[in-house]
Amino acid sequence: MINDIQKDADQRMDKTIDSFKSDLAKVRTGRAHPSLLEHIMVPYYGVDTPINQVASISVQEGRTLLLQIFDKGAIEATEKAILKSDLGLTPSVAGQVLRITLPPLTEERRKEFIKVVKGEAENAKVAVRNIRRDANNSLKELEKEKEISEDELRRAEDLIQKLTDAKVARIDDILAEKEKELMEI
Repeated sequence: MINDIQKDADQRMDKTIDSFKSDLAKVRTGRAHPSLLEHIMVPYYGVDTPINQVASISVQEGRTLLLQIFDKGAIEATEKAILKSDLGLTPSVAGQVLRITLPPLTEERRKEFIKVVKGEAENAKVAVRNIRRDANNSLKELEKEKEISEDELRRAEDLIQKLTDAKVARIDDILAEKEKELMEI
């Protein structure tokens, strides 16, 4: 039972870290990356469709995204979806190709992005700590129902705490990487 609780906590914490990573991928740096557009939905024949199912996205010359649109009818809808997104990007149309040039980030904008990234990291840490709390409550329930001893409870809580510390350290590492990436010119 203790192992099940620890495994569940570990898996939930890993999902939290994965979610944190995907949130960070949306924060743009000066470089172009296809994942920047992943969350954009294009109204394609009345259905909201992920942009990567309407076009192939590639990087050209470091700061330009190139979208090869599969269907001519989706060009205008894709352009509008990008313009409406919260990314502040302006695509230029050339036939069945959309080009998006990412402007270089100003120092002020970089600092704003770092604040956003730190907020996301703090949210991820809170989520990990909430998972720890849930796991500890489950362990205390087992002890209360006399399914485990007090010593087993203490050992299990220590293991959950070590797991939590490792996951929080991982979040800090990911945050440091992203901050470094944001500050590169």
